[in-house]
Amino acid sequence: MDYSRHRDLAKYETREKWFKSHLLDKEIELRELYEMPQEQLDMIMAETAELRSDVGNRERNLGKYCTAGYFLELAKIIDKRRDEQAT
Repeated sequence: MDYSRHRDLAKYETREKWFKSHLLDKEIELRELYEMPQEQLDMIMAETAELRSDVGNRERNLGKYCTAGYFLELAKIIDKRRDEQAT
């Protein structure tokens, strides 16, 4: 990644984000959410929402908790756009 173009981002924000989904039994990169079938996107939203809803997850593994937040929020945005395009 060209870090000079992303000077306003913190260095840890410029790394690729991935999430290991136990429901889908694979690792998923953040950008893959755009191409994911709706059924899989729904599963990712459910899995990440569960991780985020357990406050203890934040203390146990802050990185996974934060990454789950990225995936959940982007999945919600994609889901909403798909819904709007369908109507």
